[in-house]
Amino acid sequence: MRIMPGTLYLVATPIGNLDDISNRALQILKRVDLIACEDTRHTRKLLQRFGINTKTISYHEHNESQRSLELIEQLKQGSDIAVVSDAGTPAINDPGFRLVSAAIDNNVQVVPIPGPNALITALVASGLPTDEFFFAGFLPSRLTARHSRLRELISVPGTLVLYEAPHRLAATLKDALEILGERRAVVARELTKLHEEIRRGLLSELVEHYSREEPRGEIVLMIDRTSLDTKTTSVRSVGQLVSEFEAQGLDHRGALKKAARELGLSRAEAYRQLLAERAR
Repeated sequence: MRIMPGTLYLVATPIGNLDDISNRALQILKRVDLIACEDTRHTRKLLQRFGINTKTISYHEHNESQRSLELIEQLKQGSDIAVVSDAGTPAINDPGFRLVSAAIDNNVQVVPIPGPNALITALVASGLPTDEFFFAGFLPSRLTARHSRLRELISVPGTLVLYEAPHRLAATLKDALEILGERRAVVARELTKLHEEIRRGLLSELVEHYSREEPRGEIVLMIDRTSLDTKTTSVRSVGQLVSEFEAQGLDHRGALKKAARELGLSRAEAYRQLLAERAR
């Protein structure tokens, strides 16, 4: 008799406020055979809050390779397994990618159970553009590598979203100001928790604040897509560049795309600025 494989569930859990967990997530955690946790002690607090007694097992960055093999074997034998991280959505800057890839390779069904995520929660409240964004995770801790990574991000045509450790935030803000130029930025700290804080300002203003006061807790740093000087120029020059490229033989769409690329803007933002310029 052929054994049908089980299902791998990726279950998002609260990033702070435990009431943010969904009913669907609770039902899945109750009925699976096993919960793979980044930290079993941390997850046990959540499970106890909601009266869930499902067996747990550790699954973190230090045992991910070996544990993935063990979990795949259990899935192939018909067990249903849920994966959770300490907070937020598994596989987003947390363990999970290797297991998902192995599950797909072994024809195991993968079911995402959506819910809280720190980067999305921070981004929607930031006041920065959300039409395009780039999640870069944690920047390197070493100065040279961090500078190199920031240089790679200069031309990204979207809001930059980063995670950062509290003790490195001031240094990262200084490096961002030096390499990316003056931009609007937002620091979101301890989201959904008692001491939640969302501080908005220019990079230079945030450098000054966090150089005086080292923050605590989980941090999401968001940086606008272009420098203020570039934005000021681009509002006046999108139309000029489009006309210039059209005169060189490009059609309107191609000219707009090229103008957006040269100014470090998304096509959508370039189009908006072009309409605003022509409306004046």
